[in-house]
Amino acid sequence: MKLIALSLSLLLPILAAASAFAGSRRFTYVYEVTTSPPGDVEVENWITWKTRRPDDRGFDQVEFRHELEFGITDKFQAAIYIADWNYHRGLSTGERGLTLSGSALELIYDLTNPVADSVGLAVYQEFQGGYRRFESETKLLAQKNFGKFVAAYNATLEAEWEGEGLEERQGEFQQSLGLSYEVSPRLLFGAEFVHEVAFPDWSNTERGKFFAGPNISIRHRTNWVTVTALAQITRAGDEPDFQLRTVFGFSF
Repeated sequence: MKLIALSLSLLLPILAAASAFAGSRRFTYVYEVTTSPPGDVEVENWITWKTRRPDDRGFDQVEFRHELEFGITDKFQAAIYIADWNYHRGLSTGERGLTLSGSALELIYDLTNPVADSVGLAVYQEFQGGYRRFESETKLLAQKNFGKFVAAYNATLEAEWEGEGLEERQGEFQQSLGLSYEVSPRLLFGAEFVHEVAFPDWSNTERGKFFAGPNISIRHRTNWVTVTALAQITRAGDEPDFQLRTVFGFSF
């Protein structure tokens, strides 16, 4: 309960000050095709609360990401995740406490435009490194804008190496879909859907996991906040029943 109160204390001031936030990010689990304009610098902060696993009802975890995003050209942007860290508790997490996952480099190249072309496409690559850990995440991003309605799709392949000598390895294929409608220039409502399939040691395939839920995005000038609540539709014991992600930022 203390962790829930902590999560709400982090989220409620953000929502209460929503008139001071804004921006163009419609989703938190789905990436959009459009990139930042050249010279633009954006600060993004992520807070993801995950709770209650089918095999660990006392599980709670709050994850944090801190990102600096840079527009390089009309079609290319880069970002640095300064630090990824989390606070966790529960039988499945071992001893409760803080864990630093590492830092990451993100690159996105815009291929086609979601308004002018039949479909907008972009490619995404992220490299993350930490103590005895390295991860590569490759995405194909697709998006189509229909006036005030936007549909975005991501296909993601993750590869991760851990342990001494990075001998432990695993992979995951993920598909995510985001739907968003612009009620006004400052308010958007939508939904996100995530499907994951893990490949332990790249030799076995686990049963797929599916998540779905609503989201809301609020904009004001160059500031914004977007919140998504996802529930697990499947019953995978190692995944949370519920997760709430808030991403907020501003450009300058």
